[in-house]
Amino acid sequence: MKIKKIHHVAVICSDYAKSKDFYVRILGLTPLQEVYREERDSYKLDLEVNGQYQIELFSFPNPPQRPSYPEATGLRHLAFAVEDLDKAVQHLASQKVEFEAIRLDALTGKKFTFFADPDGLPIEFYEY
Repeated sequence: MKIKKIHHVAVICSDYAKSKDFYVRILGLTPLQEVYREERDSYKLDLEVNGQYQIELFSFPNPPQRPSYPEATGLRHLAFAVEDLDKAVQHLASQKVEFEAIRLDALTGKKFTFFADPDGLPIEFYEY
């Protein structure tokens, strides 16, 4: 067996309209397909990251809360590579998205920062 790549990451949100706006308008991801699944009273939005299908945004009625901080077991965060971190955080600031102070990766010397989606999912911007 050989894993070729990550196919997608699924994100379940509590407020579909708010999260769709965040991922599409603020982060700039491209919607590929949006489907309403009546039997589940749920939306599924497939999002493209730099020409590749990678994120599925789901809505479900009354999804349970998942612990995120401090360092709960399981998926820790979603990280996106950006060319210019300073420009990326300026964009976040212009959209009133709060982010942590920019840090430097001691191993690579690259800059990175964290912020959160509307449900508190930690997201990282990492400069490549």
